[in-house]
Amino acid sequence: MNWFDRMKSGLKTRRKKELPDGVWAKCEGCAATLYRKELERSQWVCHHCGHHFRIGYERYLRILLDEGTAEEINAGISSADPLKFRAAKRYTDKIKEGKKRTGMNAAIWTGTGLMDGHPVALGVMDFRFIGASMGSAVGEKITRLIARAMERRLPLILLVTSGGARMQEGALSLMQMAKTSMMLGQFSDAGLPYISVMTDPTTGGVTASFAMLGDILLAEPNALIGFAGPRIIKETLQREELPEGFQRSESVLRHGFLDMIVDRREMKTTLAQLVGFLISE
Repeated sequence: MNWFDRMKSGLKTRRKKELPDGVWAKCEGCAATLYRKELERSQWVCHHCGHHFRIGYERYLRILLDEGTAEEINAGISSADPLKFRAAKRYTDKIKEGKKRTGMNAAIWTGTGLMDGHPVALGVMDFRFIGASMGSAVGEKITRLIARAMERRLPLILLVTSGGARMQEGALSLMQMAKTSMMLGQFSDAGLPYISVMTDPTTGGVTASFAMLGDILLAEPNALIGFAGPRIIKETLQREELPEGFQRSESVLRHGFLDMIVDRREMKTTLAQLVGFLISE
């Protein structure tokens, strides 16, 4: 068919080949298209730029704990709605959505397990559950996890992510800052080590309480860590430009608020080594 005939019949484009859902993922760091199975094998870290994807608690458990050793505790604890809070959505509906997304009753998994053979008490927050905000259920689960760790003389590891305090619960949410901090004080007095691992993002009342109270403070690369976010700070400073990398873990480390940045692919080995150093046999 010559060019004039094609113009009469209309230009035809090749049909895009359809790909099954869930085969590819796009990196938010470098925009590369990544094969999901390869991404899973690299523990959800882009092999081009090192971007750490946000992942749920179940993937962190597979990464950090020895296979078959995870034992969950206090799984039934769930948030209530004391204020009968309602905005664009009812608070109770947001809780139901969080439960459906994660399969958990609260924004944190707590339990015990082995890490390269070392017994540990572990808490893993999940951002899919209302931004892993800290409500009364989260505070209660952390408090009970600390109590279990003291009872069994276990090192405590918290894998932290959060948008901050859960304001739908008002003062009950804010008091979890004092509650968890008090329990960590007792934990420290008992001579037991606490390691906090901050992931993207760790902000608000969680940063201002248990996230920053670890004996050792670790973070994943390029994680947002701070109290108020960069947008709020920029508005407060009358739109003054913030330094590049502001509130990212590399900047937080340079200013002395972290001990180490650890690639997720090295996290289990690093944590197991630290636990081995800190706990005498």
